[in-house]
Amino acid sequence: MTQDWLNLGGKRAVVTGAASGIGRAVARSLAEAGVDVALLDRDAEGCARFAEELRAAGAHAIAATCDTSDPASVAAAAQAVTAAFPTLDIVVNNAGIGRAGSLAEIGLAGWNEVLSINLTGYLLIAQAFRPALLAAGGGALVHIASIAASNPQPRSGAYSPSKAAVAMLSRQLALEWGPDGIRSNIVSPGMVRTPLSEAFYQAPGIAERRAAMVPLRRVGGPQDIADTVLYLASPRAAYVTGAEILVDGGLDQVVMELTPRPGF
Repeated sequence: MTQDWLNLGGKRAVVTGAASGIGRAVARSLAEAGVDVALLDRDAEGCARFAEELRAAGAHAIAATCDTSDPASVAAAAQAVTAAFPTLDIVVNNAGIGRAGSLAEIGLAGWNEVLSINLTGYLLIAQAFRPALLAAGGGALVHIASIAASNPQPRSGAYSPSKAAVAMLSRQLALEWGPDGIRSNIVSPGMVRTPLSEAFYQAPGIAERRAAMVPLRRVGGPQDIADTVLYLASPRAAYVTGAEILVDGGLDQVVMELTPRPGF
């Protein structure tokens, strides 16, 4: 039913950071919807194993090692992918990292490391696969940002600034590439349990306290994000570009609930 409604069957997609977490859920969901998928990740072994797993389930999947912060690595991955998929319909920018540290103490190397993957990498991937999107007559860019783009996350170094910049990058791509038939949108997760954040949940009581903050009273998972990515990637979102969808269980709405008021 999902495949029929989204009309994704037969399309081709690239997903970065596809070996685990949100990227893995996105790639699997695309494959289940009938999309041929190219998996990109720095984890070459994990990426190759996942591609084999998808092929065993009947999907058409390939894997390519890619460090999205390295222009040469991105160019090599793009060459490998387009040799198999000369045209593309979907590019999902998901690869990202986080590094703890206050702004008073963070070093330039740590700051630049996060920006190089979380922001510059998104641009490099978009540029590298633009020709394949154009060859298909246009397509969809979907970028994974974060609720931290509009809600500063303290003691996380460049993470919030990088995600805020992704939001503007997406809007600028929507404006500049729209005439070519390329749409650009972002999905901003909030309170999602992934391998990147799993260490937080190992502390006693954290999972319960976090869930209690969310209006829907649960912590999200990668599939919650993947479902929204599929919509934005599909022809059902053909007139949606330059947009942001928050997928946070309502977390962005709680500030006034947390503000003390007499009688409440």
